[in-house]
Amino acid sequence: MKTIKFLKKYHKWPSLALTVFILLFSISGIVMNHRGVFSSVDVSRNYLGSEYQYNNWNKAAVKSALIIQGDTALIYGNVGIWKTTDNCKTFQNFNSGLKSGVDNRKIEKVIKTDSGALYAGTLFGLFHYNSQNENWEHIVLPIAEERIVDLVLIKQELFVLTRSNLLKKTKDGFVLINLLPSEQFDNKVSLFKTLWEIHSGEAFGFFGQLFVDFIGLTFIFLSLSGLVYFIYPKWIRKLKQKGKETKRKINFLKFNLKWHNHFGNWLLVFLVLTTLTGMFLRPPLLIAIASNRVSKIPFTHLDNANPWYDQLRRILYDEELDRILLATNESVYYSDDDFTTAPKVFATQPPISVMGVNVFEKANKGSYIVGSFSGVFYWIPEKGMLFDYISKKPYVPTKTMGPPISSHPIAGYLKDAKGKEILFDYNLGAGNLSDNTGFTQMPENIQQSPMSLWNLCLEIHTGRIYQYLFGRLYILFIPLAGLSILLILITGYLLYHKQRKRKI
Repeated sequence: MKTIKFLKKYHKWPSLALTVFILLFSISGIVMNHRGVFSSVDVSRNYLGSEYQYNNWNKAAVKSALIIQGDTALIYGNVGIWKTTDNCKTFQNFNSGLKSGVDNRKIEKVIKTDSGALYAGTLFGLFHYNSQNENWEHIVLPIAEERIVDLVLIKQELFVLTRSNLLKKTKDGFVLINLLPSEQFDNKVSLFKTLWEIHSGEAFGFFGQLFVDFIGLTFIFLSLSGLVYFIYPKWIRKLKQKGKETKRKINFLKFNLKWHNHFGNWLLVFLVLTTLTGMFLRPPLLIAIASNRVSKIPFTHLDNANPWYDQLRRILYDEELDRILLATNESVYYSDDDFTTAPKVFATQPPISVMGVNVFEKANKGSYIVGSFSGVFYWIPEKGMLFDYISKKPYVPTKTMGPPISSHPIAGYLKDAKGKEILFDYNLGAGNLSDNTGFTQMPENIQQSPMSLWNLCLEIHTGRIYQYLFGRLYILFIPLAGLSILLILITGYLLYHKQRKRKI
């Protein structure tokens, strides 16, 4: 009897305390699992806190710019594409043809070919600008992958980089480049990626994602049915005291408890697995697994024959060295023979955030600017030299146990028509590296750009949105919430079986 009381106590009260959070976790997770479906749905930033407002071109509003001619340029990033004809003083909307919704206007790269053609790489595909109709037109590529991460011209030919493939434009369309595995290829995948795809169900394809959606719906049902079981008995007692009919409500309560127990019992393993994998996808537990690599799970989405699957992030061509550089989520590789042989890894590497490279620019012959959420660096790989690009001092690596984000998470970089260097810090926004004149104030119409529903759900699902409640301690919310949910699931399972044994 004492055991049952103990289990009831530690199943009931944590459940009530976390009901709203579990509902938000579940709903946001389902939305995140189907980004394309919800890509046209936006949320006004007016309903969000100050940390979600655009200010000084922050939040990756701008990733870079393409100089067209003279003072005419296109700036682009998470707010779409905007045209300026006066060297970034005023801006005109240049998004015609792109679908509505902020997610459909997240631009990774805009490039101009030698013939004057404009191409844009976006979250949902490659687009070509039709100057006659003055709008962007979607180009169908010979791969299922939609997400374009970079575009580059190599010897007057256009190359398109996705997160897994490199394609080249020919007279007959786009062809896939065969990227041979590097010498360091071990046919393993990061533990983070493995847990991510298990958590989302993507490891098992579309039906895996649907099953995880079902687990999300199960969490919702368990939360709501638990509330019913908490509220209904007291309500029924009050109705009985007033002499009112309660038979239908009692039957509903029994039905509700029956299926609450059944779903919790039958799906316990999947509910626990979903909770555990989610806990390790955010700091501080993420730090423990960030550098670990594991064997691919056979017969899953992860067991991909492509050695570069989901690793490619940026590509750069150094004309003077006739060298192609390829940045992945872990290292930078190079090819001196147009990928005829396997790409080689540089002996000296710049710090690269697990979230990928955001800035990859040539500075001079054999020297490059590399920026990510780990900072921004001036890198001379042949000489093994690395400098902090902001302080101009040699980079000295430091080991910390905090989040894998530097004090200057870099989201973008551009040079304007006058050659001024503007660096975009994700939090602080635009900063002028060339002089003290700053950068153009963010126009109100661009500043009012909404947030995509997917991004809002990401903030909820990762717990970042609760920062205003818990302050810096919000980083502990995911592991503590996860442990509490595990407690709820295990006590509920044990309680169900203890009570069944008593009845027998």
